[in-house]
Amino acid sequence: MDLSQKEWADQLQQDNNAVVIDVRTPEEWSEGIIPNALQINIYEGQGFIYKLDELDKSKNYYVYCKAGGRSAQACSIMNQLGFENTYNLMGGFMQWSGEIVDPN
Repeated sequence: MDLSQKEWADQLQQDNNAVVIDVRTPEEWSEGIIPNALQINIYEGQGFIYKLDELDKSKNYYVYCKAGGRSAQACSIMNQLGFENTYNLMGGFMQWSGEIVDPN
């Protein structure tokens, strides 16, 4: 499901079953992340699928990339794998006005 920046942030803040996933590349990841994000690079192909398969499908997944395209694709893949609750951050990290942390 696509959520606006505000909807995504508000819902994430109130969700006790939330997991944040960053599907950007390691280079993009090093520029800063949304707090507590897991890095699962969508460009890893089958490796991306393997990492998704290790996740708990009962959690709610908040997914972002740089602009919202790759994360929308990731949500679609996750839904096909049986994840029921995936939320795409429209506009992505480029438009994020919430907290950012240095992952390094």
